[in-house]
Amino acid sequence: MRVWSRTLSGRLCRVSSSFSENMADEDNQSLYNEKNENNRVKTLRDHMNPTRISAPSCVVFPPDESHFNFKPDIIQLLPSFYGLDLENPYLHLREFEEVCNTYNDLNCSMNTIRLKLFSFSLKDKAKTWLQNLRLGSIHAWDEI
Repeated sequence: MRVWSRTLSGRLCRVSSSFSENMADEDNQSLYNEKNENNRVKTLRDHMNPTRISAPSCVVFPPDESHFNFKPDIIQLLPSFYGLDLENPYLHLREFEEVCNTYNDLNCSMNTIRLKLFSFSLKDKAKTWLQNLRLGSIHAWDEI
């Protein structure tokens, strides 16, 4: 009959009389590897889950951005800009600012509201343009 046991590192091992001594050595080795993260072997889970949570952005948000109360309904009100030759970017910015001015949030500034919502108003070529800007190049709405 096969007997299985789980090591301290979580691995399943078949237990036999001669194997029990080797298993104790393996447990000590795995504990050493868990304490020393530089020597830690990456598991399949580590390779599947990226360490970066989101893509880097060209927009650097002000410190009050964590207090922004996001309401999904406002995205539907935003004008869309596709970056086509026939579209006027200045008209889009004026319409965008009009919609943002109707959104009042006492916890953050209008600068933060505009920076947070601007990427939702861009589509296709215009969105690609924003994503290709240098990282951290926009700190305030006036820079757009």
